[in-house]
Amino acid sequence: MHEAEITAAQAYIRLLAATRAALADPADAPLYMPFLASPIEEADEALRDAGLAGNEDRLFALVRELRPSLTGSGR
Repeated sequence: MHEAEITAAQAYIRLLAATRAALADPADAPLYMPFLASPIEEADEALRDAGLAGNEDRLFALVRELRPSLTGSGR
């Protein structure tokens, strides 16, 4: 795994965590949705830099390596 790939996978994991937090209470979700713009931008840039934009299979493989619990493969 290359440094740019690690950075991209970590950015995706942060985006996932931010999204889960923003959507934790559906009633408050509209208030928090604007806060996702920065993590989305970070993840998009990191994916492009790593050459992973449009390559979800590789991205999810990297995420599984870093955080198996996110995909269920660590159970």
